[in-house]
Amino acid sequence: MTDDSKQQSSICALTKTKENPLNDRIAIDNSLRKKLEISLLLLRIGVAIVFLMWTVDKFVNPEHAAKVFEKFYKINGLNETMAYLTGGVQLVIVLAFLVGAFRTVTYSIIALMHAVSTFSSFNQYLDPWTYPHLLFFAAIPMLSACIALWLLRKHDNLLSVDGIRNASRARSI
Repeated sequence: MTDDSKQQSSICALTKTKENPLNDRIAIDNSLRKKLEISLLLLRIGVAIVFLMWTVDKFVNPEHAAKVFEKFYKINGLNETMAYLTGGVQLVIVLAFLVGAFRTVTYSIIALMHAVSTFSSFNQYLDPWTYPHLLFFAAIPMLSACIALWLLRKHDNLLSVDGIRNASRARSI
């Protein structure tokens, strides 16, 4: 096998892998890639801060969590133990999301949780001038950020566990 054919087969092998971060990055200019990675990191941190506050609320004020579940999700009887369990599961997901681990799964779950939260508040959008309904509109750009993060998850590599893992795999190929 000549050097050219070895290189050609290596290139073909790279393009056939399920998720190849090196191949994804080739088409993006380095300057743009860096700006994209910084932007995605900032979105990820911003979304995680909001989710962390909602998660902490389940531990600090489980009665409030029970009222939210009842009013918006139509789930009655959320006791303190269930609030803590829900908060614990949510905390694991949010922390994995924050560090960019298991991006396909965690970004999907975060987007889905926020979509449910956003759409369950539908009545507040119909009456925006009643206090505090106007605040609910902040959920819409956050949902957009969640969806953007999911769509661009393969490029969210700055301070990302998956990004670091994929970069080390690409170097070993």
